[in-house]
Amino acid sequence: MTKHPVILRSILTAAVLSAAAAAPAPTPPAATAPDISTAAPGSVILPPADALKESPAPDKNGNFHLVPPYNPAPEDMAKDGVPTGHNFRFTMDSADSKFYPGIAKNRPGETVPYRRQVTVYVPAQIDGTKPSPFIICQDAMQMGNLPHVLNNLIPAKRLPAMVAIFISNGGGDAQGSERGLEYDTVSGKYAEFVEAEVLPRVEQEANVKLTKDPDARCTMGQSSGAAAAFTMAWFHPELYHRVISYSGTFVNQQSPENPQSPHGAWEYHEHLIQQADKKPIRIWMEVGSKDLRSTEAEETFHNWPLANNRMAAALKARGYDYQYIWAEGVGHVDGRMEAQTLPEAMEWVWRGYTAK
Repeated sequence: MTKHPVILRSILTAAVLSAAAAAPAPTPPAATAPDISTAAPGSVILPPADALKESPAPDKNGNFHLVPPYNPAPEDMAKDGVPTGHNFRFTMDSADSKFYPGIAKNRPGETVPYRRQVTVYVPAQIDGTKPSPFIICQDAMQMGNLPHVLNNLIPAKRLPAMVAIFISNGGGDAQGSERGLEYDTVSGKYAEFVEAEVLPRVEQEANVKLTKDPDARCTMGQSSGAAAAFTMAWFHPELYHRVISYSGTFVNQQSPENPQSPHGAWEYHEHLIQQADKKPIRIWMEVGSKDLRSTEAEETFHNWPLANNRMAAALKARGYDYQYIWAEGVGHVDGRMEAQTLPEAMEWVWRGYTAK
């Protein structure tokens, strides 16, 4: 007997759905960073098309487009009546370092010696008998401002009590320098140096205990120091989960050259972020529309606004927690931008932290 067409159609539909459920799910394509900026010689790099023209908030991810005027945040300045902490300072000699004994000279065994200063700020709320959260600051940046931010936000419960560690670089800049070797090299070496040689001295000199919990550790910097901050977390996410970057040098300044990362820190947004498993990194970033080499072609691998746009796109494509600030009319490591945004950057990057 011939089956009714409606019944037959129902049987076929059920069979198709059953087969689809049994079939393996298709593998999603690898996430790629969209090309969101022009990069021809002399072109103007634009902010991400989805950049929100509003003040960033601690509970928001994504891209933001800020415009002048820029004014210091109240939390960035000293206030009467808030508890203040203490500074501790010490010097590290290159001759004592197994990681960075100095740039090699022409003759074997000879190096250029240097000394680096380290300053530790211990807020009043720190209990030296318990492991403390902390933030590492490359180039000893924000030595004047960050303590004010901590003094104002810790009592207000907007930040956890944390130690701030300001590490000076070994000297010079870019290719061929000690600073370039430390900050622009795409490897885990600098984080390993900090872990093995700097943090034990910090505990000794400042009489504090530093946590081993990567969720309670933050690293920040400006320019190449910002690239170094990201590199610390990228290669050692078991040590650092939180990053703050001002005018990040995500360009090719690596020296000496490394065939595993031929384009230096440009590799992060060109290949590494897309190709690697997602890491437990939370990053706040800023760049200015007039940052370094803003009209250079992509082929130079040295356009700061383009590189930071590409970083934001790569992080978004892979689903990272990030907040990216495009600052209109701002140049490289502009003090006005830091004074306005540092408190909100700190509050955003530490969002979600719970003491263990």
